[in-house]
Amino acid sequence: MKNKTSRYAQAGVNIEKADELISGIKSLVSSTFKRGVLTELGGFAGLFALDMTKYQNPVLVSSTDGVGTKLKIAFMSGMHGTVGIDLVAMCVNDVIVCGAQPLFFLDYFATGKLDLKVATEVIKGIADGCKQAGCSLIGGETAEMPGFYPDDEYDLAGFAVGVVEREKIIDGSEISVGNIIIGFSSSGLHSNGFSLARKICLEDQRLSVSDNIPELGGRPLGEVLLTPTKIYAATISHILKQYKINGMAHITGGGFQDNIPRILPGSCKASIAIGSWPVHPIFTFLEEKGRLAKEEMLNIFNYGIGMILIVPESEAKDIIFQSEAAGEKAFAIGRIEVRSPEEDSVVFKT
Repeated sequence: MKNKTSRYAQAGVNIEKADELISGIKSLVSSTFKRGVLTELGGFAGLFALDMTKYQNPVLVSSTDGVGTKLKIAFMSGMHGTVGIDLVAMCVNDVIVCGAQPLFFLDYFATGKLDLKVATEVIKGIADGCKQAGCSLIGGETAEMPGFYPDDEYDLAGFAVGVVEREKIIDGSEISVGNIIIGFSSSGLHSNGFSLARKICLEDQRLSVSDNIPELGGRPLGEVLLTPTKIYAATISHILKQYKINGMAHITGGGFQDNIPRILPGSCKASIAIGSWPVHPIFTFLEEKGRLAKEEMLNIFNYGIGMILIVPESEAKDIIFQSEAAGEKAFAIGRIEVRSPEEDSVVFKT
């Protein structure tokens, strides 16, 4: 076996190093465990027991996603501690828009050559993200793939599962004219639009990730770009215990125009009031340096709004108050109106 392992190592795959990683991250992973986890890290599969005493008619809700080319910024900056949070956020934020409570998460980490320090930083971020989301990290896969990925790069994928009572599923079908659109502030770019952001910053402006940018508060560009994606699970769970939410949209790739229509009835349009929420400096910076039209910004980036709630007008003020009490920056950014056949599903007003 030692000879076979040695030959495998000569081919670029170090099994002993992978085993060392698993041993080193066990405490990180177990710190995310909550009631329902039945297995320890290292098994063939992760087991999670659903507490059937809590549900009458449970429906499982799942989502899978990655971090995209934001990882390129992590490679350039040598900062790997936040992209794991991004990974969890991109999956969990898609699960919670259905009204589901996140249960567990799995990750896939693939690299050309396994670097224990880098991998541990990434997985620590994933564990942090799971704690923020209230879910358990119950398994994953670490793949060393020489010749497929460069030695100093990696890719990430994640998979989240949540649960919701069937009668409490939020699918947008109850959205109606007069509903108020509430926006939760994003933390920055989140994990979308980075191909364009990199082109504007690194190619067109010839900036480095280590450059301190006056327009961004004097912070290093890489640090600003790597600001982790906001996870909204705790706030949404808090709101759902008290109030009615008719629809939710996670504002990711495609911005407002692509994501809001996914939950709107055909007879409705979302009228968004530009200027009703503060825009982070990074968006203004990209808009000016990239010479981008406002419409293009809203169609590519989250433009300062990471999550949208569509709620009855009678509850909107209370929901904003409770959201802010829970630590969110929440704004009434628009209203649901009647849509004629020739109109777009999302319109912007200034």
